[in-house]
Amino acid sequence: MPWLELSLIVRAEHQPRVEEALDDLGALSVTLRDANAETPDEQAIFEPGVGELPLWPTITLNALFDADADRRGLSEALGELLPWLEPDQLSFRDVEDEDWERAWMDQYQPMQFGRRLWIYPWNISPPDDDDAVIVQLDPGLAFGSGTHPTTALCLEWLDSLDLTGKRVIDYGCGSGILAIAALKLGATAAVGVDNDPQALTASADNAERNNVGDRQALFLPEDFAGEPADVFVANILAGPLGELAPEFARLAKPGAPFAISGILQGQHEELLTRYAEWFDALRVDVREDWVRISGHRRNT
Repeated sequence: MPWLELSLIVRAEHQPRVEEALDDLGALSVTLRDANAETPDEQAIFEPGVGELPLWPTITLNALFDADADRRGLSEALGELLPWLEPDQLSFRDVEDEDWERAWMDQYQPMQFGRRLWIYPWNISPPDDDDAVIVQLDPGLAFGSGTHPTTALCLEWLDSLDLTGKRVIDYGCGSGILAIAALKLGATAAVGVDNDPQALTASADNAERNNVGDRQALFLPEDFAGEPADVFVANILAGPLGELAPEFARLAKPGAPFAISGILQGQHEELLTRYAEWFDALRVDVREDWVRISGHRRNT
């Protein structure tokens, strides 16, 4: 299915209003990139938390619309909603599914995380190996293939645990990769929570592909009021991690191992102080300027 991509280059301070305008016009998704990056590899997607500004002074917002969306109508509507917008700040292009949803399969190779865990794209058949724990993944529209440092840090942490018989909460589940990995590593049940319905769809599809769909439950945050879990992991961003710390403490049983990631170096000190109110044995691990904080829920 083809799509229409609308790209806008704006200053960081305009981002919240521009994103709001795109949402009002029916954008199916909005992603942010550094407009000044010199190579595609530098253009990491960034989703700011509530009230946060992007890391870059100038950003490109890419919004997806249905292929038959009216380009002229969108341009005129944006002109009314954003009167300061200049024509050269806006561009359109047609995007095929394989351009943005499937191209990763051409380059993505199996990856190992920790001692046992492997992530395979669904189109590559894994070898017979009794010692390997294999997750076959199709991220689809949702973030999470194991290639991002924060996902890798969380996967390695899960591989280090004895999850046999445990119930796991994966908050900000994206593609479902962490919850599915936990189930394949021995967890009895997993709960995935995400504010993007598309992520829940991708999580459900990936769980079925890995034959663990009957042990996974999925919720939007407003619909989730579950019981505390034996293991808790959240791979989102620093702002929401700080805001949700009391809720995360509630969702982790006393003594439960926990890990949070999606944190840039420099953001972790404040979170360490915040989480020390409820969690012990806090530890920091770093990969490519991204941080994972792990520890245990206090036994009180």
